[in-house]
Amino acid sequence: MSQTRHVPVMLQRCLDLLAPALAEPGAVVVDCTLGLGGHSEALLSAFPSARLIALDRDKEALRLSGERLAPFGDRATLVHAVYDELPEVLERLSVPRVQGILFDLGVSSMQLDEADRGFAYAQDAPLDMRMDQTTGISAAEVLNTYAPGELVRILRAYGEEKQAKRIVSAVVRERDGEPFSNSARLVELIRDALPQAAKRTGGNPAKRTFQALRIEVNGELTVLERAIPAAVKTLAVDGRIAVLSYHSLEDRLVKHVFSAGAANTAPHGLPVVPERYQPRLKLLTRGAELPTEEEIAENRRAAPARLRGAQRIREDVL
Repeated sequence: MSQTRHVPVMLQRCLDLLAPALAEPGAVVVDCTLGLGGHSEALLSAFPSARLIALDRDKEALRLSGERLAPFGDRATLVHAVYDELPEVLERLSVPRVQGILFDLGVSSMQLDEADRGFAYAQDAPLDMRMDQTTGISAAEVLNTYAPGELVRILRAYGEEKQAKRIVSAVVRERDGEPFSNSARLVELIRDALPQAAKRTGGNPAKRTFQALRIEVNGELTVLERAIPAAVKTLAVDGRIAVLSYHSLEDRLVKHVFSAGAANTAPHGLPVVPERYQPRLKLLTRGAELPTEEEIAENRRAAPARLRGAQRIREDVL
């Protein structure tokens, strides 16, 4: 596939956020979501003395980005891992602390563009949706085997789908006759199950269901819940982290971790605040920053992006 059509989201802003931490010789930056390597390539180019460690759970992404990043030689270390495994990866590589971390969450452009992965509702494909196709259960297995109540919970929690009960009722009725295997049948079922009013708003009516299935199949929010605090702990003092989220559940989780780290946790009324209660993080963005109209015009997948950044300002004190 062509790598040229991949436009990294909010690229310049991510570089600007991380820049003060990556200017020093020997700085280590981690791209926790390598994908096709667009952000990684830009980081290596913008900071010529930095070393990159990049993680991805998708072996095909690692292969393609490995070709892209080959000109940088041993400045780039690519690792097959899920991003909540970052502390273990750094330990294996004997890297105690890092200066920069970037997360670009959600599904990668490559996964959306490769029809046979089953992520996209716009083209018929096997209902797989695993980011790492060597492990775990597929979206088809989730649809065909989960109890109705569990499917409703997933669609509501991960897809924010108001019509979850209607969709699940239709899924259960259909799967009893013939198990689901392809995306087109699910898209058609969702269109038929929804009332007319629900079909008129918010783009493709299957979007929320596909998002929910993808998050469930890959355990994305569970992994993220572990990954963001673990990543913050690996930052050296003055190190910086930037996180791009693509839906409110991810953004809320990132906001919570950053806000907690930037808070003074001292009991009320202390005349002097001991160091252990003082903030560990300084917020670098006011709320979540949004892409510009120009960025969205260049890359429609940037539209839902939300960027948050934070800087480590002191060590943990026990």
